[in-house]
Amino acid sequence: MKRIITLLALAACSQGDSGVVKLPGAQAGGDAPKDQPPVALNPEPPVEYPPALYDQGIEGTVLLRLFVDSTGALVSDSTKIQESSGYPALDSAALAAAPELRFAPARRSGVAIASLFLQPIHFRHPGTRGPTP
Repeated sequence: MKRIITLLALAACSQGDSGVVKLPGAQAGGDAPKDQPPVALNPEPPVEYPPALYDQGIEGTVLLRLFVDSTGALVSDSTKIQESSGYPALDSAALAAAPELRFAPARRSGVAIASLFLQPIHFRHPGTRGPTP
């Protein structure tokens, strides 16, 4: 019995594409539409660097958790800090700027959908050479 299963498995593997099962809705050649996350539309994020931290050259990244509807509009009161920068002033600046962020909606199979996603906000000082935690 074990030998029959082995022979069947070998025969199936050696058939090339004739043994490939196509999933329903999949297009030939792998050009099925892919899911796309929301896309930021602001050319420059409207985030104000806290002046005291800027003057000290302090840098950091705040990871925001955002929810946009199927039109790309940020759902009010949905913004949360997923990961802190370690500096409350940077975290507050990122949260304060979130309502000004603009997005094109996420897409699934070409259709606009509501989406929960993570958006990093980077605070980088032009005069420093390395990241600060």
